[in-house]
Amino acid sequence: MRTEPTSQFAMPRIDARALLGLYDPADTTDWAPIRAAQLHAGSQLAFFLLAANLIGAALVTLLLEHAAPLWAMASWGAVVAAVAVAVTFRRLAARHRAASSATLGDVRDTVLEGIALAAVWSVPPLAFGATADSTTALGLWIVLSVLMTASAVAMAALPLATLSFLGILGTAIAAMLFLVGGPVLAASILLFTALLMIGCFTRARALVVIRAGEISLAERDETISLLLREAQDHSADWLWETDAARRIVRASPRFAHSVGLDPVSINGKALLEVLAGPTWEAGNFSAGLRTLGEHLKGRVAFSGVLLPVRVGDTERWFEIAANPRVDERGAFIGFRGVGSDVTEQRESADKINRMARFDTLTGLPNRLHINETLGRAMADATKWGSRCAFMMIDLDRFKAVNDSLGHPIGDRLLGRVSERLTALMSENELIGRLGGDEFAVVVRDAGDGARVERLAQTIVDALAKPYDLDQHTLYTGASVGVAFGPRDGATAEMLIRSADLALYRSKDQSGGMYHCYEPQLHVAAEERRILEQALRKALSNDELDVHYQPVVDAGTGSLKGFEALVRWTHPELGSISPAKFIPLAEDARLIAPIGEWVLRSACAEAATWPGETRIAVNVSPEQLHNPGFVAIVASALANSGLPASRLELEVTESVFMRDDTGAVKVLERILGLGVRLSLDDFGTGYSSLGYLSRTKFSTIKIDRSFVIGASKKVPEAIAIIRAVVALAQSLGMATTAEGVETEDEHRMVQDLGCTKVQGYYFGRPLPVAEARSLAQRDWSDRAAA
Repeated sequence: MRTEPTSQFAMPRIDARALLGLYDPADTTDWAPIRAAQLHAGSQLAFFLLAANLIGAALVTLLLEHAAPLWAMASWGAVVAAVAVAVTFRRLAARHRAASSATLGDVRDTVLEGIALAAVWSVPPLAFGATADSTTALGLWIVLSVLMTASAVAMAALPLATLSFLGILGTAIAAMLFLVGGPVLAASILLFTALLMIGCFTRARALVVIRAGEISLAERDETISLLLREAQDHSADWLWETDAARRIVRASPRFAHSVGLDPVSINGKALLEVLAGPTWEAGNFSAGLRTLGEHLKGRVAFSGVLLPVRVGDTERWFEIAANPRVDERGAFIGFRGVGSDVTEQRESADKINRMARFDTLTGLPNRLHINETLGRAMADATKWGSRCAFMMIDLDRFKAVNDSLGHPIGDRLLGRVSERLTALMSENELIGRLGGDEFAVVVRDAGDGARVERLAQTIVDALAKPYDLDQHTLYTGASVGVAFGPRDGATAEMLIRSADLALYRSKDQSGGMYHCYEPQLHVAAEERRILEQALRKALSNDELDVHYQPVVDAGTGSLKGFEALVRWTHPELGSISPAKFIPLAEDARLIAPIGEWVLRSACAEAATWPGETRIAVNVSPEQLHNPGFVAIVASALANSGLPASRLELEVTESVFMRDDTGAVKVLERILGLGVRLSLDDFGTGYSSLGYLSRTKFSTIKIDRSFVIGASKKVPEAIAIIRAVVALAQSLGMATTAEGVETEDEHRMVQDLGCTKVQGYYFGRPLPVAEARSLAQRDWSDRAAA
């Protein structure tokens, strides 16, 4: 016959033998804390019991002063006091008051206290009561009855001791009354004693029931607290409990259902076996199951253990938490814990993690993922004495695609680029997108440096092939920078910096190639940093000067004007080439204040020149995209007194490559001031006739590269110069040939139709005093002619 399992939190059945301390039942009730509660309750009225004994002894001595010798009563009173004090100190022992559990022997030993008290209190009725008169016997009966009642109240928590005391003393009193008053009185005292014993036992049972309920509630509160704590943090779903051998006991139906087992048959199975499922026999355990096993082995509290569990044909994820359980002796008896099915939460977390670590446009790993992978590769390389590598990839001409065809086409192009890059990767490499048109490759094992360089060249070749998108054939190349770790950087950040410097080297050399990091690149970068810091102070330290290069008539050689060119002389670094500091000023966003200073200085100087000598000043795209630049030009003219017709601003074709019309509007307002415009370096950029028709230029300047080519009889260069001259003539514009350094070059550009020339043949850029002298002399020569 199968018995129903006892509920985990059911109220215990009270066994009379266990209540008396004669038996320790082998049921699910833990009697150790109940016995401790009995001892503790007995100690609470210890002083009351002591007072009752001492007062009772004094009253009995007074009653029997004529019926017994004084020495006998004094001796008896001393014995009563000694026994009562001993019992009181025993009840108040610290180990009983502080203990949360007590053994069966602790309760059983209290019977000696009851017997000892009963023995000393049985002496007066048995030794002296039978010979006393009826009045004395009646008084003795009353005192002892009150004492029995007080003891039944004070000692009820310890029923074995109390029942022993009441039974022995009640029998002694009954014997006395039998001899003095007959059987009726003896029977009455026996009935009274029985009633006291029944009341004592009932009160003792009530105390045990209350304490057992408190223990059950505390156990329930502990479990519910664990459940609530885990539910608040992790949405706990079910309870589980094991014994000391890690076998499941009292499994909840929800737990059994979660692992796909019957709620009855799951009891007695090893917890790890149930959670391992089909992998138990193979021994192919997950990391989470191994972690759980370590916690169970260590017998310590734990939480947040994640492990996969195979339930049928699906894999679920459980989160486990538990606390160890101990008995009254502090011995480990198992675990009680909670579990949750967090499959949906984990899938959601995985999705969020993927969004945080992968690029949404291309699906490639993003910057965070790349940095983590590179960090691990660097750690492995340092640990094993090997090498890893990092490549930075920047697309060439991608901005032109975005500007001309729009961002949607640009995004689709990035997707196609990522597909080509992914196809080139092996398990040893990770390709990712840093942002914009920048990609990166982490090579985990770069022991074969030649293979890494072949991969870099393969990337350059693959990305140079055309792309067909929406009936557009697009061409974009790639520049690649390569750095090897830990040789080129001891940390991931340093290695990225080294690869970035190598990438700049590739782009500086027109792109479409790869470069490996070299120490001199860092030297150049450091030099650039020092120059930038110095350039930021150059204006305030009065280190900049404006030199003036003559521009002459191609036919007569007469001076037509000057081009203002900024020069920088540092007190420690010396003269610094404009080829170095002008690009640096543009990157550092310093070109605008420097350009404004050059404009104002040039206008102020030109205003001192005689005649109609013009001044040409270069203007950067950044200045022209500032709507306030028109006011700066007007202010420079007004402050210097220079007529607007004598100022010519030189702009390059790159101004028109942005997708807005802000620069064109600024140029129109400048033309409205009466200032002339010159198109510099025509033919070297994105030459288009569209902006020539929209903007009224007075001069087109032919770049020196075409002049050199024409002097070497290169047909294409000669054809370009002729075409530019013809175009300028048809539009009513002058043409200026730059970089003329020999008489042959001068004669050649003159024959090709250029109206003005500029170059070392006619004069290098001159300091302000020499330029002013040349302007005065030319004016004097004209006046004399």
